[in-house]
Amino acid sequence: MRLILASSSIYRRELLERLQLPFEAIAPEIDETPLPHERPEHTALRLAQAKARKIAEIHHDALVIGCDQVAMLDHQQLGKPYTHDNAVKQLRCMRGREVVFHSAMCLYNAATGQMQTAVVPYYVHFRMLSDAQIEQYLLKEQPYQCAGSAKSEGLGIALIASMQGEDPNALIGLPLIRLIDMLQHEGVNVI
Repeated sequence: MRLILASSSIYRRELLERLQLPFEAIAPEIDETPLPHERPEHTALRLAQAKARKIAEIHHDALVIGCDQVAMLDHQQLGKPYTHDNAVKQLRCMRGREVVFHSAMCLYNAATGQMQTAVVPYYVHFRMLSDAQIEQYLLKEQPYQCAGSAKSEGLGIALIASMQGEDPNALIGLPLIRLIDMLQHEGVNVI
């Protein structure tokens, strides 16, 4: 079966390339607005499923991987900042605190309608950063398309005091350990 990553993220694409399976990446166009009073893990899962279904509408013969990530600080969802000013605000709020990144994934078999889902949390404790450090980081890396305004796979690792979770790939947005299990359930063996 064809394997399609329903994402425009170059970071997710790079992660999936590690599995050395042929795949296509197609960006789904969906509204990513959280619903009122929706828990972050539910937002992430709903959006991951919506992305996979959107691509499956066109590609009926594919296994489609949908992903989404929502960062949570206390009771506030942190999305992609999109702008420098928003990223500064996010990082100022996060300094010295723990943020939970909820990475949701779904593998949808468009031919059978079979859907497997998972939400993999990852806990990140940020360093006590000065305003100057935040500014310097943002000017160097410009992580404006990343939930929580930091890229752990790049210079953003310097912002982090500690991390904890079952799959470090979940922090980047694609939990590969779970994905391998899901693919095997669909008869696709990585090795």
